[in-house]
Amino acid sequence: MGITRYHIALLIGIFLQHAVYARLSAKPRAESNNLSTFPFRLLSDANEALTKPTNLTALLLAGGAGIAMHNTDADKNLNDNFSRHRAFNDTTDKFFDYAGNPGIHLGATGLWYLLSQSDNDKLNEERAWTMLSALAITDAVTFGLKAVVNDERPNGGDFAFPSAHTASSFCVASVLDEFYGPAIGVPAYIGACMVGWRMMDSGDHWASDVLFGGTLGYIVGHSVADKHKQLEIAGFRVEPMMAFGAHPATGIALVKRF
Repeated sequence: MGITRYHIALLIGIFLQHAVYARLSAKPRAESNNLSTFPFRLLSDANEALTKPTNLTALLLAGGAGIAMHNTDADKNLNDNFSRHRAFNDTTDKFFDYAGNPGIHLGATGLWYLLSQSDNDKLNEERAWTMLSALAITDAVTFGLKAVVNDERPNGGDFAFPSAHTASSFCVASVLDEFYGPAIGVPAYIGACMVGWRMMDSGDHWASDVLFGGTLGYIVGHSVADKHKQLEIAGFRVEPMMAFGAHPATGIALVKRF
């Protein structure tokens, strides 16, 4: 069963081929955020997140560690320990199951986008669009790997590797950390860690599933959000400034919405 995890390297390679193709063929992203431009943005963001040598190396190392853990007794021993020392009761188990659900993350992001549109809040509209792109990339890689690897879960279910709940939760935490800093990022990371813990505690996932899922979400979330993050100084957005008339000038302006 463990040998199938070598498909990690193959699948990442196939996905990267499409990402490189996106670099060559995707049109420049339009200024407006809408469904017609989203596929081009998605491919561009996937290229940004998955073709960086440091990111690819981290994913392959996490995949290799997952193979080692699953082909030895590490995963089994950790699962046995979780089975003997359950940390979550029924209420907390359900809470973190729902909190880490990728579908709920996508739904909340869609609501964020709609609310920002109704308020004509361009900053939050862009941030919601960025979150949606990061989650879509994370989910595509996660469920692609699940289909290829198709490992058995500790509780007997299918499609164990990697943990979608963990990947999505760390993606959300990473994007929030990029946009809002440690004040929001640290609590979000704690929540993501609790989701990963719950996945092992419940027997839904092996530790190696959680390790790779967390690594994937962290890498994609940070890479995509960093690409689209606006430069800010002390809470003010940095924007170009041009003045015309008798004394034309160019420069930068610090803008803050109250």
